Amino acid sequence: MEKLKPGLYEQLISEHLKQELDAIPEARKATGELDYAEAPKVFAQYVASIVEKRLGAISEKEGGVGAQAKLVNDMISAIDPEDLTVADGARQLLAVMAENDPKLALGKEAKDVMTRPETSLAQSSLFTGAVHEPQMFSELKKEISSANRIDMLVSFIKWSGLRLIIEELRTFAQNEGKLRIITTSYMGATDIKAIEELDKIPGAEIKISYDTKRTRLHAKTYVFYRETGFTTAYVGSSNLSNAAISSGLEWNVKLTEYDQPATIQKINATFESYWNSSEFEFYNHAERDRLNKALKAEKSYGEGAKREFFFDIRPYPYQQEILDRLNAEREIRGRYKNLVVAATGAYAKMQTGRKTL
Repeated sequence: MEKLKPGLYEQLISEHLKQELDAIPEARKATGELDYAEAPKVFAQYVASIVEKRLGAISEKEGGVGAQAKLVNDMISAIDPEDLTVADGARQLLAVMAENDPKLALGKEAKDVMTRPETSLAQSSLFTGAVHEPQMFSELKKEISSANRIDMLVSFIKWSGLRLIIEELRTFAQNEGKLRIITTSYMGATDIKAIEELDKIPGAEIKISYDTKRTRLHAKTYVFYRETGFTTAYVGSSNLSNAAISSGLEWNVKLTEYDQPATIQKINATFESYWNSSEFEFYNHAERDRLNKALKAEKSYGEGAKREFFFDIRPYPYQQEILDRLNAEREIRGRYKNLVVAATGAYAKMQTGRKTL
């Protein structure tokens, strides 16, 4: 085994690793007990890593997939009395049609009509906007067609982006799917046409934050709930605009309930907290004028229109740290030309301290 490098770890101590640790003085190492609630997941990950390596070592000449399935079944039989061993042929279930699906009467089969995303429903993945990856909007269209419920949380919605998936959303609603959307009037970027078209979708529920000075929503999340247990969520940098979900170099992580159940649960819980917050208000056509005014006010503010505010400015902790460092550069080192680099969205918050900067 390679000599342990100094730094942080978070792994189970095997007998092999223990031998190396025994040679290290107590003062140089730190170990801890497993938390009871976390233990099953930690043990499962540990076993999975070992099994994956062992399965990968089985060559085609040694029996390939058949030999891998036999090894898996031997392990399952040893630890679980239920009939969970892999069936002959080691095949995967990909879809099941409803018993009353009208397509069956037309002679259609599940393999022909059940649309699947190109990326896995069981393994999380990353979208970077690279040319060899499927475009995000094409994946969203396929995710919509197989979902039972959809939640969307985005800072703004452009018609250029919505039109790429609007037909799928309409079909989804016709099939009694539940659609919920949370957005804002932030920067006046939302197109009122997009909100109006969403409002026309039967059963769709839309909530909007008009107070963008207090509610700073920059999250971008698309969640596709499935009763099969294969819920997926896209979390990252893409608002619902053409560039963001088609050609833009946006990064989005696709999470799956199958391998990230706790994260999906947290996404669901957080969305519910926003949905039930008074900061977000239901939208319907009667609110069109109010939304239109809010969007125009945001745009005019962004273009430099004068506004007067009277309130106590207090920086966030991370802003205060930046201000303290800038102050030290000026007063201690005499450096008055400094550059502050902040992540997308953080600049708006930095305006709080712009006079000091």
